[in-house]
Amino acid sequence: MKNVVIVESPAKCKTINKYLGKDYTVLASFGHIRDLPSKDGSVRPDEDFAMDYQISSGSTKNVKEISDALKGAEKLILATDPDREGEAISWHVLEAMKQKKAIKKDTKIERVSFSSITKKAVTEAMENPRDVDMNLVNAQQARRALDYLVGFNLSPVLWRKLPGSKSAGRVQSVALRLICEREGDIEKFISQEFWDIKGLFNNSKNQEFSAKLTHIEGKKLDKFDIAKGDKAQEIAKNLASKDYKIAAIEKKQSRRNPYAPFTTSTLQQEASRKLGFSAKRTMQVAQRLYEGIALGGETSGLITYMRTDGVTVAGEAIAASRNLITKKFGDEYLPKSPRIYQSKAKNAQEAHEAIRPTDPMREPAQIRSYLDDDQFKLYDLIWKRLIASQMESVVLDQVAADVATSDGYANLRATGSTVKFAGFYKLYREDIDDKSSDDDDEKTLPPLEKDEIVTLKDADPAQHFTQPPPRFSEASLVKKLEELGIGRPSTYASILSVLQEREYVKLDKKRFMPEVRGRLVTSFLTSFFTKYLEYDFTANLENELDTISAGDLDWKKSLSNFWGEFKANVDEAMELDFTSVIDKLNELLEVTLYPGEGTLEERRKCPKGDGGELSLKLGKFGAFVGCSHYPDCNYTRQIMENDGAAASGGFDEPKILGKYPETGEDITLKKGPYGFYLQVGEAVKAAKGEKAKKPKRASIPKARDPQTVDLAIALDLLSLPRDVGIHPETNKKIVANIGPYGPYIRHDAKFTSLKGDDDVLTVTLERAVQIIKEAPVKKGAEPLRVIGDHPESGESVAVYDGRYGPYVKHQKVNASLPKTESADNITMETAIELLDAQAAKKGGGKAKKKSATKKKVPAKKKPATKKKATPKKVPEKN
Repeated sequence: MKNVVIVESPAKCKTINKYLGKDYTVLASFGHIRDLPSKDGSVRPDEDFAMDYQISSGSTKNVKEISDALKGAEKLILATDPDREGEAISWHVLEAMKQKKAIKKDTKIERVSFSSITKKAVTEAMENPRDVDMNLVNAQQARRALDYLVGFNLSPVLWRKLPGSKSAGRVQSVALRLICEREGDIEKFISQEFWDIKGLFNNSKNQEFSAKLTHIEGKKLDKFDIAKGDKAQEIAKNLASKDYKIAAIEKKQSRRNPYAPFTTSTLQQEASRKLGFSAKRTMQVAQRLYEGIALGGETSGLITYMRTDGVTVAGEAIAASRNLITKKFGDEYLPKSPRIYQSKAKNAQEAHEAIRPTDPMREPAQIRSYLDDDQFKLYDLIWKRLIASQMESVVLDQVAADVATSDGYANLRATGSTVKFAGFYKLYREDIDDKSSDDDDEKTLPPLEKDEIVTLKDADPAQHFTQPPPRFSEASLVKKLEELGIGRPSTYASILSVLQEREYVKLDKKRFMPEVRGRLVTSFLTSFFTKYLEYDFTANLENELDTISAGDLDWKKSLSNFWGEFKANVDEAMELDFTSVIDKLNELLEVTLYPGEGTLEERRKCPKGDGGELSLKLGKFGAFVGCSHYPDCNYTRQIMENDGAAASGGFDEPKILGKYPETGEDITLKKGPYGFYLQVGEAVKAAKGEKAKKPKRASIPKARDPQTVDLAIALDLLSLPRDVGIHPETNKKIVANIGPYGPYIRHDAKFTSLKGDDDVLTVTLERAVQIIKEAPVKKGAEPLRVIGDHPESGESVAVYDGRYGPYVKHQKVNASLPKTESADNITMETAIELLDAQAAKKGGGKAKKKSATKKKVPAKKKPATKKKATPKKVPEKN
């Protein structure tokens, strides 16, 4: 008996073959073996959407291997991935084998699927085979046909009407629109100044707390009621002269429930926030964990299938998780009944499990030695998310106190909360995008009583500016796409990669910024293909594909409904004259193309003063701005790529922020070639015999929007370096500062960069200690093992980890360990032999010590021998 099993990835073959035994041959398809050729006519709408598939050049060898294996086989078992695309791959393998006539009449065809690669899952799948689900296959065919028809009909329009553009896509172009529209919102944003006032109080027991001003003379303050600094200073002065008491106290308890286990999109989001992984990197690491890792001689899949939008969890996994919670944390952390989750995402396929460990009892620490860093970090995240999802809720005690002046002039509000019961926080907290400094569960208040007299220590007015909406990070863009129901989470990683490869967008400080090319493409498509870039339209197409999957809609009817109107739109766009396109782009991108002050008409005047008007020009090397009087006027200007200035909401510099207390000089915010910076006073040229005066300067961290820098922040930056505190373990000082490579903390002569939300001005001692602890150790920086002291020099001999493997080091001599030697077992005697041999090889060390002091005599050069001249060849005459 011979059975041939087809999976997608070769990494699964060995593991599954081991589970199934010698009667099975497991081969990989290496993904899709057939696809539509990249040429016009592969999908023919006029022939009832006939599709011409061909075996890809890279799959020829795999197809032959499968075909050869089927000779004499009793059964072909299609075991590709358990999603719509996996179903289509099974069908393509089957069709390719039929074309090769590798399948006989008596060959049994079975389709099996498993959500995890464990012996139990694979065995159960084999015991419950089914037929290929043609509804799923047809839904995938419809998706592929849609993508093909859009790409092969829309891209030529772009090439002809918008030179320099590269491609358009059904989902890709909508994702690009989101990024570009956000950039447009940022450019149009006008920042508004506002002030708030915080009071620092002491209670009757001299314990400190802060409260924010909410009411003046009985009127509730809106955000912009205190719009200027002089009004804020006047109110602060009035507050300083008042008496205060606690007017009211409100106490309540709230609960926070854990998040559901991961889906594809939530895993991508959280891995981006917590681990700094791109969507692509996350999926690559997850794929490896799913396919299997060798653990002590046996390979097993560590997580369930990673392309899913379901949040359900198998009963045995829930039971195992609850058992582990009781053992690890205690009964109080276990809810009375299991938590059951349902997906809120549009188009969710509830039949698919969430992403979870195949064995919840397999804790990350137990398998750390079998995983590389990325695999461990992602597995740890997935494991914690599952276990936390079955844990008890967090209980918070929240307190709000109203602080009032005795004469009714003002009211201030103090809030705080404490974690009464940690619940799932004991193990895991989810990060959020663009969180504010107010998002703090553990901001506490001292004990306060109603009518208690409190004392105002200080009233602190603070200047603020409204901020533009933030650019999309990978996490927030994936979240938005999922919320809108656009595309499938499993495709997001490739979509984001394509946008960057096409040079439509770039990632800057982990945020997407559209390139000029991307802005032009989006403006063109939204103007002339409006319907097909609408978010609802793209989401409705996804719903139709789900309807096809369920067998409730004919896939070719769906394609027909789409094609008629789309083809008419393409034909209409092909007739567009070049002037109409340029005029529309000039209108839509006026802020990008013609920045500055004044009316649009003024901004578009040619600077050469010949009365010409600037306009967008499209050349084979891209877009630029040129004069309408060309060729009489040859003025041209490159379109400025976004450099982050727009994010400041039209911020103008230089800007005077206030006076420097020590000298009375102006503090000015400026922009230089390396970014924004602060300067105190101005440079003074040196008189004869004197030194030139260099003004005091401080860099603005790139992570901080220069628009938010007020006088208080400026003074803090100018006062750097800042003492953070004393490290509790080393008893050495930790200092925060900004260097040429950005913000950092220094401890024990070592520098660690500050990244993400860690601010050089506010990083706490506790956080700094954590950053130092988590800082990666450079290869070779710390020895793997100290062997001992060299018998001659008395200096240490140690084993280090290098780029090319372990090596021993003594003074300045390094010697690689041979493969026969282990870093753990190498002796001093062997180490010295290796070091001496390396020293001799380099002409130093022990072998050359005696001659080291001798003066080197240059070797005599041999007299050059003259080369015989070779006669010049003369070409023969024809």
